Amino acid sequence: MFKKLIQKLKHNPKTIVFTEGSDPRILEASARLLSGTFLTPILIGDREEILEAADRECLNVRDVQILDPLNYDAMDEMVEKMVELRRGKMTPEQCRDALKQGNYFGTMLVAMGKADCLLGGATYSTADTVRPALQLVKTRPGNKIVSSCFILVRPFATGGNQVLAMGDCAINIEPTEDELVEITQEVAKCARIFGVDPKVAMLSYSTHGSGKGPNVDKMRNTAKRLQDMMLDFPVDGEFQFDAAVNPSVGQLKFPGSPVAGYANTFIFPDITSGNIGYKIAQRMGNFDAYGPILLGLNAPINDLSRGCNALEVYSMAIITAALAE
Repeated sequence: MFKKLIQKLKHNPKTIVFTEGSDPRILEASARLLSGTFLTPILIGDREEILEAADRECLNVRDVQILDPLNYDAMDEMVEKMVELRRGKMTPEQCRDALKQGNYFGTMLVAMGKADCLLGGATYSTADTVRPALQLVKTRPGNKIVSSCFILVRPFATGGNQVLAMGDCAINIEPTEDELVEITQEVAKCARIFGVDPKVAMLSYSTHGSGKGPNVDKMRNTAKRLQDMMLDFPVDGEFQFDAAVNPSVGQLKFPGSPVAGYANTFIFPDITSGNIGYKIAQRMGNFDAYGPILLGLNAPINDLSRGCNALEVYSMAIITAALAE
């Protein structure tokens, strides 16, 4: 999967902002990216601090672009643009203070077209990565929310990979039917970027009316609304997980469904089930989990786990850049 993404980027190289430039994991991933020709890192932070941290780790990042929010020549221009984007919600002084932080400064680089995408969260919380993105980059026209997707990858014994998509496991706590309609379309679009031909299952504790309750109705109604939209991928539900992935169980419980037993893209009713579900697949199903991949923004901005390692940073950088137009 990553070979295909890298090949795509070689034809259209991108620049990516790392908001925590002195973090050893960021530095190791950046050094590896510098050896390629498909993705150029920009590190945010104090130049001397970053270079000293790289020297301690025996990493060569001398050729990387380093931008320090406290010594940035075009700060006045950035403040002016941020005031415009905040539409009176922040004064110039408040914007200047916010831009001293790597998360706001890096997001403004993307908002101003000085970088293609951003990856943060090695030390910042998810909220500290998402908040500037919502305030400055904003959602795409037609999108009302930001949602998320995890891509799960596991090698087949016979070669190749099994690739699945799961959403929303990180952002929306209790999505409504309207939000689930948007989430499903965004997750399916994301799945295609990673080579998945989406067959979407709306998950629940019920299959095809076997159980009752508001969450069952929500998932069934969302499936019907999506079907009425005549989308270019199959979606059905509601499904229990076994009926979504096992053909014999699926066709027994939901006969005639084009998705039952063959789903590869899964939409959860809430963040609780989604977060638990992808972690079970990761820890007990031996899947590599990449994400959360943020969906619905005007530019790719993604969040790292604070427990990530350098390889995960490198992989998420490639994924983030692959989402750029």
